[in-house]
Amino acid sequence: MTTRGRPRMRIGLVGVGRIGAFHAATLKGLPAVEQVVMADADPSRAELTAKELGAEFAPDVPALLTSGIDGLVIAAATSAHAELIEAAVAAGIATFCEKPVALDLAETQRVVELVEGSDVPVHIGFQRRFDAGYQAAAQQVRSGELGFIHHIRANTNDAFPPPAGYIPTSGGFFRDCTVHDFDIIRYVTGREVVSVYATGANRGEAFFGEYGDVDAAAALLTLDDSTFAAVSGTRYNAAGHDVRMEVLGSLGSIAVGLDEHTALRSMEAGVTFPGGDPHTTFMDRFRPAYVAELTAFTEVVAGTRDVPCTVRDALQAFRIADACELSRSENRVVLLEEIGR
Repeated sequence: MTTRGRPRMRIGLVGVGRIGAFHAATLKGLPAVEQVVMADADPSRAELTAKELGAEFAPDVPALLTSGIDGLVIAAATSAHAELIEAAVAAGIATFCEKPVALDLAETQRVVELVEGSDVPVHIGFQRRFDAGYQAAAQQVRSGELGFIHHIRANTNDAFPPPAGYIPTSGGFFRDCTVHDFDIIRYVTGREVVSVYATGANRGEAFFGEYGDVDAAAALLTLDDSTFAAVSGTRYNAAGHDVRMEVLGSLGSIAVGLDEHTALRSMEAGVTFPGGDPHTTFMDRFRPAYVAELTAFTEVVAGTRDVPCTVRDALQAFRIADACELSRSENRVVLLEEIGR
């Protein structure tokens, strides 16, 4: 099959949980995609989801990789990411993988070396890079329209906490949640983080603390041009899913995520903004970005676009998250040079 003279592609997908099923439905709607072929650690679940979406089913990953797919989307459990990337690279199949690349820094570094030593494109899923607001902010910063940037404020506030069973394999708050803020700060500014100071607390359900995690955290990042970035987040924000960024410059200041859906109420008399319904999940907040992200991946598969978020980008965000976790546990400033490159 072709679209505008171009062959349409077959995309494999591993993992049909919430985000995997969401990605599958998105892929099915893209003009460049002819068919989605699905696999999961639970074959019956993959078969059922494939039937519901009109996709194909593969009984396992080896069968999926030899089913004639042009690209692979990895939405499986984090513990499987590194192994699946390695298998895809060995098969020469362009790959999209949800963050993180691996469970720890050493394994992430190993995968980075593997990918960079091959000619197989691997795109890591940090969807905020495809959000129109963040893209506009990056343009403003890099064009110099805001002058020099002196402060950034970024937050990720989840409307409700994940289930207890998710926490042991999540990597912790900084690696799982605010890592998105760390990546988008690098993307918007084009700068690197040189030091962090972080703290956190377990204010809600005890299971966070039982696994050594927190449900509210904050970090102060210093960038290599002396810009300060304050990052905060929580698992408990009943007002709604709230992801925003403020960029304050010498010639102007801008905000991303400040619209009718922002999960805030003004206490000033007569102010009705924001008046819309708040977002409740990250998929609500970033639905257009996810579509743009997977569209970009099809362009990577087609060879018409360079990888927009590399394994090394993911490594850098992971290093910042690791530095924050070390800072929280030791109650001190941590230099990024302390964290393996």
